[in-house]
Amino acid sequence: MTVFKCYMKILRQNVGMIIIYLGIFFSVALVMQMAAGKSENSLYANASIDIGVTDEDQGVLAQGFTDYLGSIHNVIPMENDPEVLQENLFYRNVEYIVQIPADFYETCILGDTPLKVTKVPGSYSSYYVDQQISSYISTLRTYLAAGFSPEEAIQGEKNEVHEPVTKLSSDSASSDLVPYTYYFRYIPYLFLGALCYTMGYILMAFKKGDIQKRMEASAISVRRQALEGLLAMGVIGAFLWFLGILGVAIMYGNTFWGSPLFGYYMVNTLLMLIVALSLSYLIGMFIPNSNILSGVANLVSLSMCFLCGVFVPMDVMDKSVLKFSQFLPVYWYEQVNEILSRHHTLTPELLRKIQVSMGIQMLFAVVFVCLILVVSRYRKEG
Repeated sequence: MTVFKCYMKILRQNVGMIIIYLGIFFSVALVMQMAAGKSENSLYANASIDIGVTDEDQGVLAQGFTDYLGSIHNVIPMENDPEVLQENLFYRNVEYIVQIPADFYETCILGDTPLKVTKVPGSYSSYYVDQQISSYISTLRTYLAAGFSPEEAIQGEKNEVHEPVTKLSSDSASSDLVPYTYYFRYIPYLFLGALCYTMGYILMAFKKGDIQKRMEASAISVRRQALEGLLAMGVIGAFLWFLGILGVAIMYGNTFWGSPLFGYYMVNTLLMLIVALSLSYLIGMFIPNSNILSGVANLVSLSMCFLCGVFVPMDVMDKSVLKFSQFLPVYWYEQVNEILSRHHTLTPELLRKIQVSMGIQMLFAVVFVCLILVVSRYRKEG
């Protein structure tokens, strides 16, 4: 097992690079997952803004209306002085001002006169408050028209129960991504970056001096050397894949293992690993020194990740870029990951898409292996 031990020795010498990539991968995955979770929850949460209210009516309905705004926003009572109101709006002490007239019931409830409001020009929050005010006044009108007293109308509005909103995506799938979506989205970066460096340094070590000629003249057959090399590659790949699965198991635990689709995630990452191994070996065959290796490894890993939906979600990428990305293996990995992250069960159509994408990944691996064999044979004959 001389060749195998040599592979492992070179790997130990460069284990620091793998640790760096693991650290970057886990850090980025955690940060992106946390950021995505916060933005996802905030999209459908009530937002509060500072609202100035001038109440010239001082009646029951006006007070109920003010209390309603205060239950959602930060209400600041203000005097009905135009200069004071303009100054507070100019300095952004408030974003929205509501002026309740003295005859609020007659003009705004019974009549069609809208409330006088002042708002920051072009503010999205102003449309948000406009809708709330319109909805509240419409509800009051309904209660009062039905014969309820002002006090009963206000209490009835407070007691109304609103049904929760169910979020659906355009393809009738759940719009909530599973917690480990970004973890698996970034795995290609870990595999490509770590393996390109690892295989590059290993293959460069075998090219130094007369090592290649000594290996050909040694008592160990070429076939035995190749098998030990493949075994070493398999061990390196399996170790990296194990670390990836161990990471998701530690970070997400039963949330991942309890998913009915966890097997598809594991197979998809395993295929991506095989692709990364074969591609990194092919690249390593052409790398003469460590300076070039650093540039090539970063170019291959980062370019594929940017073009194939790792760093930028596919649904916001340009269609022309996605068409080009179909010629890269990471695109098909991300296709599977997107389907798995947005669906809890797989229909026959989705399962067929997953099988096609996995099959294309395997074809990429076969192509890379064939290129490795061709290059190796050409060099021996040369």
